[in-house]
Amino acid sequence: MECWKALLFVGLLGLLREGLTDCDLGFTTSDGSALCSDDDECKGGGPCGKHAKCVNTIGSYYCHCLEGFVGKRQVNFASAQCTDVNECTAHTDICGHAANCTNLIGSYNCTCHVGYTNTTSDPGNCTDIDECKEADLCAGNGTCENRDGSYRCTCSEGYTNYGKDRTACSKLDCDSFNGNGGPAPSLGGLADILFMMRNSCLALSDPSTAGDGKVLLQVRAADTETPSHTFRTQTNPDSILNPPARVLHLGQNLFTATDAILSPGPLESGEDVSGLLVAVENALMLIGPQLKDGRTKTTTTETDLEIAVQRGKTAPTGPIHLTNENATLDTDWTTAAGMASYPGFALAALLSYKNLEASVNRSFDGLTGHEKDGVSPSFQISSKVVSVVVSNPSTQNLSSPVNITLRHLQDNVESAQLSYICAYWTESGAWSTDGCYQLQSTATHTVCTCQHLSSFAVLMALYDMEHTFGLQLVTKIGLTISLACLVLCILTFKFCRSIQGSRTTIHLHLCVCLFMADLVFLAGISQTKPVGSCRFVAAMLHYFFLGVFTWMLLEGVQLYRMVVLVFNASIRPLYLFLAGYGTPLLIVAISAIIRPNGYGTDHHCWLSLEHGLIWSFYSPVCFIIILNVFFFIITVWKLAQKFTSLNPDLSKLHKIKAFTVTAIAQMCILGLMWVFGAFLFEEGTTVEAYIFTILNSLQGALVFIMHCLLSKQVRDEYAHFLSCVCTSQKKRYSDLSSTNPSSSQSQGSRSGQNTGESKI
Repeated sequence: MECWKALLFVGLLGLLREGLTDCDLGFTTSDGSALCSDDDECKGGGPCGKHAKCVNTIGSYYCHCLEGFVGKRQVNFASAQCTDVNECTAHTDICGHAANCTNLIGSYNCTCHVGYTNTTSDPGNCTDIDECKEADLCAGNGTCENRDGSYRCTCSEGYTNYGKDRTACSKLDCDSFNGNGGPAPSLGGLADILFMMRNSCLALSDPSTAGDGKVLLQVRAADTETPSHTFRTQTNPDSILNPPARVLHLGQNLFTATDAILSPGPLESGEDVSGLLVAVENALMLIGPQLKDGRTKTTTTETDLEIAVQRGKTAPTGPIHLTNENATLDTDWTTAAGMASYPGFALAALLSYKNLEASVNRSFDGLTGHEKDGVSPSFQISSKVVSVVVSNPSTQNLSSPVNITLRHLQDNVESAQLSYICAYWTESGAWSTDGCYQLQSTATHTVCTCQHLSSFAVLMALYDMEHTFGLQLVTKIGLTISLACLVLCILTFKFCRSIQGSRTTIHLHLCVCLFMADLVFLAGISQTKPVGSCRFVAAMLHYFFLGVFTWMLLEGVQLYRMVVLVFNASIRPLYLFLAGYGTPLLIVAISAIIRPNGYGTDHHCWLSLEHGLIWSFYSPVCFIIILNVFFFIITVWKLAQKFTSLNPDLSKLHKIKAFTVTAIAQMCILGLMWVFGAFLFEEGTTVEAYIFTILNSLQGALVFIMHCLLSKQVRDEYAHFLSCVCTSQKKRYSDLSSTNPSSSQSQGSRSGQNTGESKI
């Protein structure tokens, strides 16, 4: 009985122990213990995630969102639903009025505005900076006034910050626009520019005036660009300037006034050119600082402008590249700003004049030191004129050179007689090359590097061909032979009775014109001084060479009439003279009236290649050659038909055939000479000079050979004349007294033969 009770007690105790070790959720038992203890779920970071804090409770836990996050209290969940709080929108004044609020994950940041600083640990405690206590921000030329978050420079009289309150005061030089001792006020329209710019300059001295250079430039909206945007609207001029500054003649602007000066045509003097260039450059120095940061472009009928402006507390650095259709500027902001006191801005401008080269194609007397092999060149403008303007006050000796690439007016093939020179226009109205050098030249562009700034252009230096002793000797000997042969031709055509007729008359006057042309050419082609005599020589050459081709045309017409017209093939002498001498005279007279200065150049007394005057010679010559080719084709065709007819007059046809062959050969010789002489007087090479000289020299000899020595009638006349000269006086008297009938019959027979050509 006692044993049974003991066993029952032990069993009940085991059952009790098993019931106590089954703990609820959130509790666990320790090793060897029958008691349940709380489980710490937050141990090791817990399940709440990185934006919440885990809090343990008896038998459970909950997640509490960290500061900067918000969410519901979550119990016995795997993670808390915490989201970031945007303090910048929840509390609009959390950073105060002087800072910008930036939301962060679980926090925020306050950034003070420009002009404010934070010296405490409080992120919203931004206080005003007193800039006026720092360096002399107004450059000593004005009064610095501190403002909430900023400052203002009130400039003294004669100084301005161009309406930019936080820009140092710069000195104004309004006297540069008064015309006293500066730009020539006599140039029409220049007074408007000077008046407008002077009033604008004076208005800038008024601190209440807010200037804007776009008014003076009158820039189109699409032409004004900044790095980040493009202006889309045209600013109203009346809304920019206060009433004291409206005297600027806002209806006008710099470049409309400049166009009005340049549009009528070239300026008359170098002083006028200098006056305009100086006035425009000074105006750009006044207008540029009033423009916004970035780049401004404007184009008119006479100008093409690009301005770059940069502002800041420190001088800008980096390259500058400005370009337009005719020029490119490469420099840097350090050169543009200069080494002097920085005024708070820097500018660089490239201005190209579209039609000014005609006004400055002179004043080359000051250019020296460009001789080549002892030959001094002649100069002419080979690019557009461009002006380079920078804010650097010391532009006469730059710390580093600027590179200017200029496009040539015409593409030129490289030649030993041609070179390019970089030059600038001086205020005295002349070209100079001091401080400017050529870096590279191609057929289309020249790159210039200059140590100072002004208005620039590329000059083309033309060197005369070296007229060697051999070329001069060939010219003199050849033309002398040609003149002698032409004299023989003239005497032959004048006094040889057996060949008289319309064709002989044409040959006679063709030789007269060619003789006069060669004589004037030999005596005066290089006599360029005085100018009046040179122009007269050029006009005479123009007239007589045209006369040669006109008489050649009349020969083609005569041959055409001989073949096509059976009867009355001759042309009346009066008509021949009117056409042969009147037509060239009319052409020369019209040319001299239209382009009187085109007769005579600096090197030769011939027609100038400028302004197209040379075509008053080549156009008639080309027309005559084309017309003669037509006549000769018809003539040959008709001759071929006549040779195949049933009863052709072979003797007459053979003579016309010979006439046609000599006429075609004559046309080829005269035309070929002027193919090589087309541009010889300006750009010809030595080879072209020899070919032209030889052909020109041989013309008279070839005419004598073709029309005299190859003609049987003329040879018979020469033989008869020589026999008469060589026969003694006594022999001739005996021959004259002789009544030999056979001799008389022989002379009659020869006379009958020699009348054949005269009939033709």
